[in-house]
Amino acid sequence: MSNDYKSLSHCRYLVQYHLVWCPKFRFEVIKGDIEQSLKNILAKVCNKYQYEILELEVMPDHIHIFLSAKPTAAPTDIVRTLKSISAIKLFKEYPKLKKFYVRCGSLWSKGYFVSTIGNVSSHTIKRYIQNQKSN
Repeated sequence: MSNDYKSLSHCRYLVQYHLVWCPKFRFEVIKGDIEQSLKNILAKVCNKYQYEILELEVMPDHIHIFLSAKPTAAPTDIVRTLKSISAIKLFKEYPKLKKFYVRCGSLWSKGYFVSTIGNVSSHTIKRYIQNQKSN
């Protein structure tokens, strides 16, 4: 078995998701200090909820995160947790960002992308995320 596999008391697993979501209206608002703050927030949330970040890149108008989670964590719950906590913390830290989105009331768009890595290797996904800013 690969070293990537994890264990719980009664199971061995490899659950990895590539997640992508965008700010409302895909505005390019995640840059500068906000970008770094978001990376820190996501790292703390993932640590708290025991999601392991395998790769992360924050673009001005969307986020790519490749993570490993326990099989009991549904992808929709992972996304909801990451989006809600990060929006609350970013709005608190950056009042101008909150003011910018005051009319619609939320930072993140409702939708998101999720993929397991069944058809491609984790190396391919990592390389794709790492190369986001060079495209």
